[in-house]
Amino acid sequence: MALWSAFFNKLSKNKQRKANGMKNGAVRSGRADDLEKKYLDKRLEANIQMIKETTGNSSDIIIRVLEAGKGSHFPIQAAVVMADGLTDNATVSDFIIESLLNEQHFEDIPKEKVLTVLEKKILSVTNVKVIKEWNELFNSLLSGETVVLVDGTDQALGAGTRGGKTRNVTDPNTEVSIRGPKESFTESIRDNTALIRRRICNPNLWLESMKIGKETKTNVGIMYIKGIANDEIVEEVKTRLRRIDTDSILDSGIIEQFIEDETYSVFPTIFYSERPDTISSNLLEGRIAIFIDGSPFVLTVPALFIEFFQTADDYYTRVDISNAIRMLRILVFFVSMIAPATYVALTNFHQEMIPTQLIITIAAQREAIPFPAIVEAVLMELTFEILREAGLRLPKTIGQAVSIVGALVIGQSAVQAGLVSPMMVMVVALTGIASFATPSFSIAISARLIRFALMIISSIIGIYGIIIGVMFITIHLCSLRSFGVPYMAPFAPLIVKNLGDTVIRMPAWKKDIRPKLISQNNIERTGQDQRPKPPDKKDEQPR
Repeated sequence: MALWSAFFNKLSKNKQRKANGMKNGAVRSGRADDLEKKYLDKRLEANIQMIKETTGNSSDIIIRVLEAGKGSHFPIQAAVVMADGLTDNATVSDFIIESLLNEQHFEDIPKEKVLTVLEKKILSVTNVKVIKEWNELFNSLLSGETVVLVDGTDQALGAGTRGGKTRNVTDPNTEVSIRGPKESFTESIRDNTALIRRRICNPNLWLESMKIGKETKTNVGIMYIKGIANDEIVEEVKTRLRRIDTDSILDSGIIEQFIEDETYSVFPTIFYSERPDTISSNLLEGRIAIFIDGSPFVLTVPALFIEFFQTADDYYTRVDISNAIRMLRILVFFVSMIAPATYVALTNFHQEMIPTQLIITIAAQREAIPFPAIVEAVLMELTFEILREAGLRLPKTIGQAVSIVGALVIGQSAVQAGLVSPMMVMVVALTGIASFATPSFSIAISARLIRFALMIISSIIGIYGIIIGVMFITIHLCSLRSFGVPYMAPFAPLIVKNLGDTVIRMPAWKKDIRPKLISQNNIERTGQDQRPKPPDKKDEQPR
C-alpha cells in the first residue's frame, strides 16, 4: 500500500508541475510557437536571455553585445543577433556592426529615438523592419535576417542580410534539352524567382508569399501574371495552401500531396519542372507557379494530360521535326503501357492474329519453358524494375554499370536456364526503353503501374481485357480535374482552337490564343499576319 501511495503522490506532483508550466506560458516552454503575441522586454539582458533559452543556447545563434556610438556623450548598449550560415557575414560586418560602432552616427540623438534613427538613417541595408513580438523576431532570425536589439526599448530591428552557401545555377539534370537555355532552379526561392523575372520583365508578374509548416515555417511563393491568369484559380490555389496544417514542408512533393485534386489516382494532376523556361512558358499560358524554399522543382497548376508529353525542345526546333518527335513520344508511352499485356494476350488467346512463321518460332522458344506467359512477363518486369531502382539508388559511378551489366547477365542467364523465352526478354527490354522516352517521370511511372494491371487482365480474357482496361483508363482520365479544369482538355471537352499544341504543335507564328479553360483573360498571344514571307521579286534589288 505504501508503494501505491508513493506512486500516486508522485503522479499528482508531476501533473501539478505540468499545470504550473502551462500557466507560466512561453517563457518556460521555449517553443517559438508559444511566443505568439508575447512582446519584447525593454531590458537588453532580458531579451538576450530569452533568445538563449528559446534556442537552447545553440552554438550557431551568434549574439554580439556592443556599445553603439562608443565615445559619444551617451554610449548605448546594443546586441546583434544572427544565425550563422543563413546570413551574409560581410554584409553584417560592413553595414550593421560598423555602423553601430561609428560614434559620429549617434551625435545629438535623443536616446528614445535611437531605434528610429537606426532604421531610417544608419543601417544601410536593403530591407529593415521593426519587430515587436517574439514570434516575429524568431521568424526573421531563422530566415537569415540579422536582428538588432537596443537597451531601453521594447522593439527590435530586422535587417535583410540573407546569404550563406547555396547551390549555383547548373544544367538541368532531369529535363535535358539539346537546344535551349541550360539553366535549372536551385534550392533558393529567391534565386528561382529571379530566374523567372529575367525572362518575364512584366510588372504584372505578381509574387505572393506565405509560411507553411508549424515547425519548419517554410517560405512558399505563389507566382502568376495578373490579367492573364484566371482569378478564380488563383484564389483556389491560395485557399488550398492556407488550409495546409502540418509540422513540416521539406519539398514541393509534400505540397503537391496536400493540394492535388485526386489522391488515389495513378495520374499526376500537378505539373512540376526544374527548368525556368518551362515554368515561364506555363505562366504565359495563364497557369500559377508554386515555389517552395529548399526545393529545385517548381509546381504549376492547372495541369493537363497532354502537358506531360511536351518538352522544351519541341518549341526550340523546327515544327516538322518537333511534331515527329512528339508523336513518337506519345506512341512509345502507349507501347510501354500495353506491350507486355498484348504479348500475353496474343500468345495465350489469339494465336491466329500472329503470322504463321512467327508463331512457330515463339512456340519453339516456349517449348521448354515451365511457366505460362503471364508468369514470364511478371517475373521479367519485376526483375527490370529492381534493376532500374538499384541503378537509381547506387552512386552514379557504378549505378549505370550495375544496370547495364545486370540486365545483360540476368536476361542471358534466364534464357539459358529455360525460365523465360528470348521473345519475352525482347518485349520487356523494348517496354523498359520505351518508358525512358517519356519526358515526365510522374507520368512514366503511371504507365509502369498500369502495365501490371493490364498484364493480369489480359491473361484472363485476352485482348478484350486490354480493351476494357483502356476504356476504364480513358473514362478515369476524363473524370479527373486539376483545380477545376478538365484533365483531358482540349480533347474532352473538345476545344478545336486549342488543338494546335497537343499531339502536334502549330508553328510559333500561328500560336494565336492561350488555352481557353486555363486563361479567360487576354487570350490573344500573337499578332495578325505573322507568317514569314519571302520578299517579292519586284522588291529585290539587282546585284
